[in-house]
Amino acid sequence: MNYTELLNPQNSAVIFIDFQPQMTFGVASIDRQTLFNNVLLLAKAARIFQVPTILTTVESKGFSGYMWPQLLDLFPGQEPIERSSMNSWEDEKFVAAVKATGRKKLVMAALWTEVCLAFPTLEAIGAGYEVYAVEDASGGTSGTAHNAAMRRIEQAGAVPMTALQVLLEYQRDWARKETYDAVLAAVKEHCGAYGQGVEYAYTMVHGAPPSRSGAGH
Repeated sequence: MNYTELLNPQNSAVIFIDFQPQMTFGVASIDRQTLFNNVLLLAKAARIFQVPTILTTVESKGFSGYMWPQLLDLFPGQEPIERSSMNSWEDEKFVAAVKATGRKKLVMAALWTEVCLAFPTLEAIGAGYEVYAVEDASGGTSGTAHNAAMRRIEQAGAVPMTALQVLLEYQRDWARKETYDAVLAAVKEHCGAYGQGVEYAYTMVHGAPPSRSGAGH
């Protein structure tokens, strides 16, 4: 495994696990609006750079509810893989989808950290994959639960990441103009003070007209 190689759109896949209402209700390790912004930022990173993306849900009709519509809207026509198992890696359809990407670097975010992120992370590492756990796009039932799960998977070899770090690691060079505008639109919409700083620099320093909503980017 090569954890020193930077992530790029050609060597990685992005996985979203169980971003469903009932799972969101139980999150207490992070402000849930912040979590929401971070998940959508990560999803936009995957979409902007056309990175293979897997969506999966558990017991949608029986307990957890459907995947967040805002997340589904970013991947039109893509149906989440429905499971009964808490551990995604125990679902044959999920593992087949991971193998089908052809990528060994898996960027993963999930609800909850201590279950739906930890379990498949450990199994994927055991199966020879590199896992990059997006810490601020995952949430646990308490701060203790989230932190203990992150320590557990880090000890097994997973690498902690943030959503913004993933986005900027994919962009890496501002000379890549084909993704430049979409990246900045995502930053302005989802990155709080940093996004406001970008807007200020563009409008007040460089004289650009005020931005409209970046929701369509």
